[in-house]
Order: sequence, then structure tokens, then C-alpha cells
Amino acid sequence: MEIKRFTGYQAGSQKYDLLTAISVAGLNGTPGFQCSMMRLIALITARYNWRTDELTVGQKEMARLWSVDERTVKREIKRLTDSNILLQLRPGVRGRVAAYRLNYAEIYRLSEPVWQNVGSDFVSRMETQSPKPTEKVVHVQFGQERPVAIEHEGQDLQDPWGRALRRLSESEALLFESWYRELKFVETQDQTITLRAPSKFIAQYIQSHHLKPLLGAVQLEFGRIQKVCLLG
Repeated sequence: MEIKRFTGYQAGSQKYDLLTAISVAGLNGTPGFQCSMMRLIALITARYNWRTDELTVGQKEMARLWSVDERTVKREIKRLTDSNILLQLRPGVRGRVAAYRLNYAEIYRLSEPVWQNVGSDFVSRMETQSPKPTEKVVHVQFGQERPVAIEHEGQDLQDPWGRALRRLSESEALLFESWYRELKFVETQDQTITLRAPSKFIAQYIQSHHLKPLLGAVQLEFGRIQKVCLLG
């Protein structure tokens, strides 16, 4: 799907529309969902980095912001990622905090039934802004376990590399289509994962320009991986 970027002279109003969509979706949901959306809005307005399109906030800071303990933070983040509202980009390893990104398509999908509650002008703007999906996606209700939704040719999505590909297709759609889709798993040894690219050029270009998202997805699924080796 198209990657949403809040840039340009209309960026401010688009951010307000996004927050409105999250608000009305929450108000139309269960008390638990309302609480989750309120916490998400607080997190976005306080700490979301729109330039990099990432959220990197430690659990202690989230707990302080939400006036809860860290155990509650862990449960809340798990609910938001399981429901596909937040996409995790990188794990919290080696002293760094985890990185997340808003899944705009899922936020628009959840809120679309109540856009009309805001007004026809809001409906018109949101229909223009909504990302257009290009992958087959299966949606579930908030709080339910999310099934594997995106199919990759010949790839078992139950294994770690298959799950890493799925993460990349969700969080880095354009990079996935252009660079990651044809990568093949070779092996893991010590803290290194070896992948094979279709060509030496692609291997070198990913290594030089697009390694960070790839490493983040690999670390989330394989654990203690510190290095990606790309063969061409």
C-alpha cells in the first residue's frame, strides 16, 4: 500500500484529521478500546516523530505519561501491535528502546464507519487521504489474535524469515516491493543472518541504503542477530 507521509503545507490539518479518526473510533468502541485509543493519542501528540515516521519511547516514559505501571504498558503495546494499529519496526536491544510506526491503513479502516459522525467534509478529506491497499489483507477485531494475512510466493510464514518478510511488507511496503521481496534465507550462524539477493547490485544497495529496516525485522523474529550478510 502507499506509504502515508504527513508533509507539505497540509500536513498539520492531516495530523488533526488522523487524531480525530482515532478519537471517534475509540469513542465508538468498548471501554477498553476507548482507553487504548486515549493512550495512543497521548503518545502520538507527545512523542511521535513525524519526520522519521517513528515512535521510539521507553516503557518508563510511557508509564509516566499514562500514569500506569510498566506491566500495563507492556500489555497495552501488545494489544496495539496485535491489532495491527502499531507496527513494530525494531526491538529494544542493547540499551535502545523499541521503534514503532502507526499503521495508517488500519486506523482509517477502524474509523471509517464513524467518519460521518464528524461531518461530510471530514468524510471527503479522509477518503482522499486513505492509503490504497495493494496487498490482500485479512482484518480482525481489536483484541483478537491477528492471523497471517499476506502471502508470499513459496514462503512459509510460520518460520522466522517468513514472519520477517511479513513485517517488512506491512511497515516498509515500497521498500519491500522494490528491494526485500526477492531476498532468500540462507542460514544463521552466531549472531549473523545470511541472505541471498537476486543480484550483487541489489545486495550492495540494500547493504548501503536499506539495511536498518531489514535488520530490525530480522531481530524481531530471530532474536539476537546483530549483523546481516547479503550475498549477490
